[in-house]
Amino acid sequence: MIDTHTHLYAEEFHLDRSLVIQRAIDVGVSVFCMPAIDSRTHEKMFQLEKEYPKNIFSMMGLHPCYVKPDTWEQELDIVKKQIEHRDFCAMGEIGIDLYRDTSTFELQKKAFELQVDWAKEKDLPVVIHSRESFDEVFQVLEKKKHPKLRGIFHCFSGDLMQGKRAVDLGFLLGIGGVVTFKNGRIDRFLKEIAIENIVLETDAPYLAPVPYRGKRNESAYLRLVAEKLRDIYSLDFSEINRITTHNAKRILSL
Repeated sequence: MIDTHTHLYAEEFHLDRSLVIQRAIDVGVSVFCMPAIDSRTHEKMFQLEKEYPKNIFSMMGLHPCYVKPDTWEQELDIVKKQIEHRDFCAMGEIGIDLYRDTSTFELQKKAFELQVDWAKEKDLPVVIHSRESFDEVFQVLEKKKHPKLRGIFHCFSGDLMQGKRAVDLGFLLGIGGVVTFKNGRIDRFLKEIAIENIVLETDAPYLAPVPYRGKRNESAYLRLVAEKLRDIYSLDFSEINRITTHNAKRILSL
């Protein structure tokens, strides 16, 4: 299995990071993709890549919640230099977040558009953060539509029409712990979206699946997400594993 979105460098793992990684490997998670947040995360990400060169891959980008009026241009300069300097599995996580702060919307949109342009130039997939902002994100993607523009809607929690719209634009849906929540809603319609458009993720240490909801998430719990998809799609676990792994390899630059 491939965890397409996990913050292994997060402070929440500082006491047992190696054990967390080993627990995931023990249950069949062989690849971990880490999204960048801002420049403060880069060194930790790169160090983990060095320690686990066959398992861990980094993305590069500026998270919309860290698009700040006084630092966003400097942060984007760093992102640009990084993607010119070395390879990454994706541009991410990037996008628009209107849940935490709407005052920076215009800056978030500009940062998102710039990073989408860079992803197209570098032929990189984009991993999108779209909290309370599907319409705004779709507007940018439709404006920037291009054969090279593809990626993942991270932590997809929209409705069926939004899911189909994302797929029509060439994106896959990142499905994590939310699919196991009673109030998550996506389990009610997900079967109407072909499994070939789904990838697995945890967003660890956040959004742990049931029965760990509210606790620290970790990549080993990806198996619980896959088991929920097994029930939704009425497929064998091995088939869910095979298809979603193929999807991740197809969309990400691994």
